[in-house]
Amino acid sequence: MLIFPAIDLRDGHVVRLTEGDYDRMTVYSLEPEEAAAAFLAAGAEYLHVVDLDAAKDGGQKNFSVISRLAKNSGLKLEVGGGARDEDSVKRYLDAGVQRVILGTMAVEKTKLMETLAARYPGQIAAGVDAKDGLVAIHGWRTVTDINAYEFVASLPSRGVHTVIYTDIARDGKLMGPNLPAYEKLNSIENLDVVASGGVSALKDVEALKKTGVHAAIIGKALYAGKIDLKEALTVARGGMRV
Repeated sequence: MLIFPAIDLRDGHVVRLTEGDYDRMTVYSLEPEEAAAAFLAAGAEYLHVVDLDAAKDGGQKNFSVISRLAKNSGLKLEVGGGARDEDSVKRYLDAGVQRVILGTMAVEKTKLMETLAARYPGQIAAGVDAKDGLVAIHGWRTVTDINAYEFVASLPSRGVHTVIYTDIARDGKLMGPNLPAYEKLNSIENLDVVASGGVSALKDVEALKKTGVHAAIIGKALYAGKIDLKEALTVARGGMRV
C-alpha cells in the first residue's frame, strides 16, 4: 500500500479543515515547501495536494505553489481542486503534476472526464467525497442525490481507474477511517482505491492495508504528531506491525 502525505493549501499556506468546513480551519506555521521536504526526508515518494481556494471558488489560486512543489520537491504529485476544464487539467500536467483529481467536474461533466481519461491515460483520477453515502461537490458544500458507491463503481467503465474516496464525516477528526466502506469499494474490479479521511494512528494504516486499498492519504495526523510518517511508510510496505 502506498502512503500519500497531504498538503491542503489556502492562500498559499498549509491548512486542514474539519469535515470540510472552511470555518473550522487550522493554519500551520509550516510552509508547503518545508512540509514537502520533511515528507521526502521521511522516505515519502508521493504527495497529495488540494487547492482549497480552487475547490471552493474555482480558478487555480495556488498554482504557483503547486508548480514549485511539482518541479522541486522530489515527490510525485497528485492534485485536486481547480480542475474544472481541459485547460486547467493540462496546465497542472504541463507543470509536472503526475495525476489530476477531478471532483466536481467528474460529477457535473462526466463526458469530459471520460474524454480526459482517454487523452491522458493514467493521469486522471476521480475524487469522490461522500456524506452519508451521497456524493458532495463544490468543496463539499453541495450534497447531491447521487449514491457514492454506485458512482465509484461506474468509473472503470468510463476509463477512470483511480478514485480518491473521502468520508467527509471522518475528515480532519482523527477518528479512524471508514473501513467497511473501503472494503466494499475495494471489491470493484479495475479500480485503485485511495483512502482519505480519518487516519489517526498506525493501527489505522495497518487496518487499511488489510482492506487491500491501493493507497492511503494522511493529513492532520502528521501535523498533529499523532503519526510518524517513516513508521507509517514501514507499516504500509508490510514491515512493522502494530
